[in-house]
Amino acid sequence: MSATVQPLAARLAAHRVVPVVTVPDPALAPALGDALAAGGLPVAEVTFRADGAERAIALLRERRPELLIGAGTVLDAATADRAHAAGADFVVAPGFNPAVVDHCLERGIAVVPGVNDPSGVEAGLARGLTLLKLFPAEVSGGVALLRALAGPYPAMRFMPTGGVTPGNLADYLALGAVAACGGTWIAPSDDIAAGRFERIAERARAAVAAAAGRGTPTDQEHR
Repeated sequence: MSATVQPLAARLAAHRVVPVVTVPDPALAPALGDALAAGGLPVAEVTFRADGAERAIALLRERRPELLIGAGTVLDAATADRAHAAGADFVVAPGFNPAVVDHCLERGIAVVPGVNDPSGVEAGLARGLTLLKLFPAEVSGGVALLRALAGPYPAMRFMPTGGVTPGNLADYLALGAVAACGGTWIAPSDDIAAGRFERIAERARAAVAAAAGRGTPTDQEHR
């Protein structure tokens, strides 16, 4: 079992939901961190789909040192190093690139590569990983796929992302194989750009309540 991933799996499981965010302007990152914290969800996966992601991570780390920060859409070793240096606690990849995964493990960077079939799971097991991203979750089989994978791989935990919505969140979280779900509906980039941080805080609160079985997260603002 990887010494770097196991603490991460436990921390993610404590939150159950991970806002996946694309920050259009790094200067908005501190306010985003405040909104997520106000909503009781001090965690974010900042994707490298926008310029300035590295700076956004650094500003989040400076403003909210308690935040659990991931770097998403990490496609190469250099980006993993940049994200880690900026303050990311872990990096997430959409697929399983052995070169990137091995680079991270050699340097003690917690990495959550993406898989959507048994071969990917076994590649992770061969490297001592116990937490993988299921991506794209819903179109790959979603809940049914996770149930099927849980049989031969009972020790593996997953972070399904891609197609997870307020409407199916509870179905995913009900599975023992799921540590947490990644979702883009909590903090859409257009709301970040427009400064609608109270909406983001409201969605975070709703997601926290839903994860605890106290309600259903609203999808009124889902993009």
